[in-house]
Amino acid sequence: MAKIKITKVRSDINRTATQKRTLASLGLRKMGQTVEHEDTPTILGMVKKVSHLVSVETK
Repeated sequence: MAKIKITKVRSDINRTATQKRTLASLGLRKMGQTVEHEDTPTILGMVKKVSHLVSVETK
């Protein structure tokens, strides 16, 4: 499978607890932090839920 790079570009302050837990489960804690994941349906679903807080690059 292909890899995707996910970068946190907006803060999770004043966001719902669900969105904060989703960011944490993706491994994103700090602003500007980038993580790599396989583009499985589970990961893509999580990215879709917080798409307004992250940027995604296909690798």
